[in-house]
Amino acid sequence: MTPHTHDVVPRSHWAAPSGKPPLSSRLMRATWRGLPAKQHDVGWEPGLEVPAADGSLLRTDHYFPRTKGDFPTLLVRSPYGRGVPWSPLFGVLFAEQGFHVVLQSCRGTGGSGGRFDLWRNEAGDGQATVAWLRQQPWFTGTLGTLGPSYLGYVQWALALDPPPELKAMVVHVGLHDPHALFHSGGALLHENALAVGLGVKYQHQGMKPMVRATLRLQRRLREITSARPLRRAYESALGEVPWLDAAMTHPDADDPHWDGASVAAAAEQLAVPTCLVTGWHDALADQSFQQFDRLRRAGCESSLLVGPWTHTSAMQQGWPEVFAETLAWLRAHLCGDRAGLRPTPVRVHVGGEDAWRDLDDWPPATATTDWFPATEGTLSAQTPVESGPLATFRYDPDDPTPSVGGRLLSRAAGPRDNRKLEAREDVLTFTSAPLAESADVVGPVSARLRIATDTGHADVFVRLCDVDPQGRSLNICDGLMRLRTAGQTPSEVTVPMSSTAHRFAAGHRIRLQISGGAHPRYARSPGTGETSVEATHLQPVHLTVHSGTALTLPQGTP
Repeated sequence: MTPHTHDVVPRSHWAAPSGKPPLSSRLMRATWRGLPAKQHDVGWEPGLEVPAADGSLLRTDHYFPRTKGDFPTLLVRSPYGRGVPWSPLFGVLFAEQGFHVVLQSCRGTGGSGGRFDLWRNEAGDGQATVAWLRQQPWFTGTLGTLGPSYLGYVQWALALDPPPELKAMVVHVGLHDPHALFHSGGALLHENALAVGLGVKYQHQGMKPMVRATLRLQRRLREITSARPLRRAYESALGEVPWLDAAMTHPDADDPHWDGASVAAAAEQLAVPTCLVTGWHDALADQSFQQFDRLRRAGCESSLLVGPWTHTSAMQQGWPEVFAETLAWLRAHLCGDRAGLRPTPVRVHVGGEDAWRDLDDWPPATATTDWFPATEGTLSAQTPVESGPLATFRYDPDDPTPSVGGRLLSRAAGPRDNRKLEAREDVLTFTSAPLAESADVVGPVSARLRIATDTGHADVFVRLCDVDPQGRSLNICDGLMRLRTAGQTPSEVTVPMSSTAHRFAAGHRIRLQISGGAHPRYARSPGTGETSVEATHLQPVHLTVHSGTALTLPQGTP
């Protein structure tokens, strides 16, 4: 960190402008239920110009309580525009509760000057905005930040060198590593990459351009995700997006392209109290868990809320819980009112039980149990006596195994019935007997695989499912790894399947699902060793699962 020196403008009387928040924001605000009653009427000062260090002007709106007195300030920086939903979610709601809210469009978006790049300007532009805040007569020197997804990334960028005014952060379903947004387990997260390109390019332009682009992408999704090569196939729906092309074509996290992209180091040295919110089916959940781990190791006061949400539903169906958590954290650290804080740093929703559980840490210190697949398609916690191959299947990239639910950025995310998927010949399932009593799984899940291929190049996708007495198979968590094998000797690989808190009820069964991909969530493996983005030739591959494979589940406590 570098020492901060700055000139502070003496505070003077501020004449609040007369503007009201946009009608669309007030109408949306009126539809929400289950939120605290407002404490203040809200004023609006739109279209302010904040100078960045290079002279670019960052378009900014200011929401404020129409009440005399001093109030802390919240900074929200977004590449997605300053209208709905950000205006009512952050501008109106938090000004009602007694905060100045500064809602700013990142450079190159929403009328701000300069050119948008996925990460290269956020630290400097955030610091320039804080410098501008110091000149405002209503700024008290007490600052918090908040926001989801990329709005979380800009918070971590500012926290690399936190200004002294920064007293609290709230990161919802947040990002700190752009590479991991596009690539996982050696494969391209293709569907998420397209969603990011769509949102960043069009959402700040307004509702009509965003809707048109969304419909265009939906119509052409099959064509785009099946193209050979994949590179720039998205242009038929999204047009040219240079930063997206660069992100897709640099799969190696150590490539110089990604230098400076990750702001993970911010959490390793942070002293600013930070609240994290995610969902079990959030595409960025693992990044939130990594952030929490780094904050705890640094001794930073932090909290973690994990709900039954996807990336988008956390800010929709989950908004009453998320808003309450956020407001309590900001009041505690910006207003000195800790009455709303919960007693433990971690609260998680337990699926299958539909209940919340308070924990002292994440992940909790628990033992693990290995569940072993057998040739009959069974799954058991008993150590197997058999050895050799268990099952073989053929993956054909011309007819790729489809993705069903899971951690996506789209509305298709979350738990889904997997029965149709599991009926395919290219999907293996290994299923336990009905449980005599309920079993809780709380913490990181993984699969240790012994697997061979006939081409030496393949992906392997593994998924944990909960099978109810009617046979419905719901996905809980999953993971994918790109394999490089040699000959018929099986290779050993451990596939992280993220984390969960889930109760398998008595009478339900535990299922391990294994396949060669999940398309178009992940770009299909061409089977040739070429990258998915550049490949023009596809090669089917046979994958053989061998004994010694195991599903590792963390044991939960009631």
